[in-house]
Amino acid sequence: MEVILMEDVKSLGKKGDIVKVSDGYARNFILPKKLGVEATKQNLYELKIQKDAEDRRLQEILAEARQLATKLEASTVNLKIKAGEGGKTFGSISTKEIAAALNEQSGLELDRKKIQLSEPIKNAGTYTVGVKLHPKVTVELKVVVEAV
Repeated sequence: MEVILMEDVKSLGKKGDIVKVSDGYARNFILPKKLGVEATKQNLYELKIQKDAEDRRLQEILAEARQLATKLEASTVNLKIKAGEGGKTFGSISTKEIAAALNEQSGLELDRKKIQLSEPIKNAGTYTVGVKLHPKVTVELKVVVEAV
């Protein structure tokens, strides 16, 4: 019997896969636990529609990420850090502060977890910080830090 999996089943397949299993396995395990449905013409058609909708949704998310990337490339974030005598700074600039300053200065909402700092910014200067918006979209954000 052919079955369309509705959930991931260990050692059988992933959600949306069409697998061939024995009739007893399908009747006694897969169908009662709602792990899959029988692969009829109607169910195959519904699966195709769901996959198309999922592909469209993923394309929209990618397009939104690319659109946000163009806005981020054009923007610059200005931050201030306290400094003592001789330019020695107190504390550091974190991703949370960069995200808050970006929201305040340009109105762009950005999750701090998407900002990639190899190490905290501890000195005044101009830095380029990586921002991973999507697995396929990574952009560089310019951060200017002034000592106060």
